[in-house]
Formats: sequence, C-alpha cells, structure tokens
Amino acid sequence: MLKQYRIRDYDFKLVILVISLTVIGIFAVGSAKESMQKTQIAGFILGLFLMVVISLFDYSVLLKLYWLCYVGNIILLLLVPLMGESINGAQRWVELFGIQFQPSETAKILLILFYAQFIMKHKEKLNTFKNIGLCCLFILPPLILIYKQPNLSMTIVLAVVFCVIMFVGGAHWKLIIGVLAVTVPAFIIVLSIILQPDQDLIKGYQQTRILAWLYPEEYATTEAYQQLNSIMAIGSGQLQGKGYKTNVISSVKNGNFISEPQTDFIFAVIGEEFGFIGTCAVIVLVILITLECIIVARKSKDLAGSIIAAGMAGLIGFQGFLNIGVTTGLLPNTGVTLPFVSYGLTSLVSLYIGIGFVLNVGLQCKNKY
Repeated sequence: MLKQYRIRDYDFKLVILVISLTVIGIFAVGSAKESMQKTQIAGFILGLFLMVVISLFDYSVLLKLYWLCYVGNIILLLLVPLMGESINGAQRWVELFGIQFQPSETAKILLILFYAQFIMKHKEKLNTFKNIGLCCLFILPPLILIYKQPNLSMTIVLAVVFCVIMFVGGAHWKLIIGVLAVTVPAFIIVLSIILQPDQDLIKGYQQTRILAWLYPEEYATTEAYQQLNSIMAIGSGQLQGKGYKTNVISSVKNGNFISEPQTDFIFAVIGEEFGFIGTCAVIVLVILITLECIIVARKSKDLAGSIIAAGMAGLIGFQGFLNIGVTTGLLPNTGVTLPFVSYGLTSLVSLYIGIGFVLNVGLQCKNKY
C-alpha cells in the first residue's frame, strides 16, 4: 500500500494553508472558551498525524474498500438514534470505546471515498438511468438519517458535496440543466410552504430561524438575537480588532451575547478581536485551500482522485461559505461549523483525514507541480 514518492512532489503549500487556518482557529477557540483550547490543540496534533500517514498510502488501494466505507458509514449513523447522546435537543453524538464523536462529520469523508470508487468503476456508463439512479439511491439513507438527528445544515452540506461529486464524475450537462430546472422552482415552492404557520415540512425551530432571518427586527430578542449580535461584533472590530482575548465586558464572548461562540459563531470572535484584517485572512485561507484542492483534482491521474480532491474542495468551500454567511447575516442560522477553525474534534480530525487523501492524490498527479 505504501509507495515511493518524491519529497518535492508533496503539496506543502496545501499543508501550510491548512495549518495556518487551524492555528487561527486554536487562538480563536482559546479566546472564546479557554478551557477548550488544549482539546483543540490535541485534535490538531492527531489530525496532522493522520493526515501525514494517510497521504503516504496509495488511495487507489484504499478505495478498494469502498463498500466497507459505505456500510460502515450507515452503521455509524444508525447508532445515533439507537444509543446517541442528546445535546441541546439534538441527538448527534455517539460514544464508542470511550470515544465520543459525531458520525455526520465522518459521513462526509466516507461518502466522498465511496463515490470516488463507485463512479470510477461505472464511468463509461455513468449517464445511464440505472447508474444515476443508484448514485441518488445510495445518498438517500445518509441524508435521511442525518436530517432526522435533526441536522438540516449538515444535510444541505452533504447534498451539495454530492452534486459536486456527480458533476466532476461526468454527469451529462443536460442532466444537470434538467435537475436545475426542477430544483429551482421546487425550492421556491418549498420556501413558500415552510413560511406558512401550519406547515409540517420542517421543525418549528427551523421555520423560526428562517423567519428571523427574513424579519430580524421582529425577532431581535429571540431567534435573531445571536445573528444580530454577531454582525455587531464583527463590525465593532473595525480594521485591526479590539485585540486578542479582549477583556471588554461588552464583547461578544464576555457579555454572553452568543451561546457557544467557539463553534458556530467563531467567525464573530475573530472579527471582533482581529478586525477586518483577521476576517479577510480567514476568508482568503478558506478560498486558497479550496482552490488548491481543485488544482489537485484537475491534475489527478484518474477520475477517483479528481472526485476525492473536488469533493473536499466542495466540502470546505461550501461549508465555509455557509458558516460565514450565517455569522454575517447573509444566510439563516443553520448551525454549521467553520472548517479547521471552529471547535470540534470530529470535524477537525475528519477534515485532516480528507486532506490526507487529497495530498496522496497530489503525490500521484500525472502532471507534477
């Protein structure tokens, strides 16, 4: 499984970008909730180790276990309703062998690996009704299981990653246009339905979040409270911010204006303490990591490698956009973390594992850097 690689072919640029973003996250988490900083550092060290190890294994060999990835993923997601721990009204966590983790985070990586090999094996006939149908059929169980946790934001992220995978995998442009022709009107219809008071498509708190986003002044003291405070915190940082671990009582973390600022609203902490410069640094790093994964995808030796790298690009890029969009008020509050920055061991380690596969794809690129 191990191959001989040249050190000059290792994508150190991607490694530096990922580590830089993670270090910013470690400092931000330490400011938001100092007691969690050491745990985040431990997750970074573990993730970095796994990334390096995985990057040296031939992904083509590992992908032969693609059905194990899929079945294992479904089993882990099924364990959530059976023995998962409920936190803040959501059942998303499972404890196995003394380790607590979030299966929905590992699901994203496992599904990218599964589809990389599945589409690779059927690439000549991907656009047949049978294979397109199978691809859609296989994504439904994890989507449903994650949605029922409930975790709508992660369901959306996974659905977008699936679309990226299908596009890179070679789905015909006519099929893509057809899907968009159905999806866009369907989205408008669904949005109009869920805004009705007696709807049952989504849960009540999810509907309230959308209404709070559309009419923030009416929910300023309830559902829109966190988003409005997040926007004010980012704006108050101005150009250079108020300084790391600011002790201003009116700050977003010291004043308890946002619950759990170390996760979903970590970008607000960065904006307040590091200002416009800090937020731009985070946005630029997310974009550069996404672009670097796309570059690797374009140079991959085979379709499976392209899907792995492009899938990670879609995951990091879209999830980053979603988190920053929420904290700046551009999108409804969805409760999704900022890749490599927000606190969360499962998320951080899973992303590093995904980057490890991208690095291995890069080591075997047909056109070296």
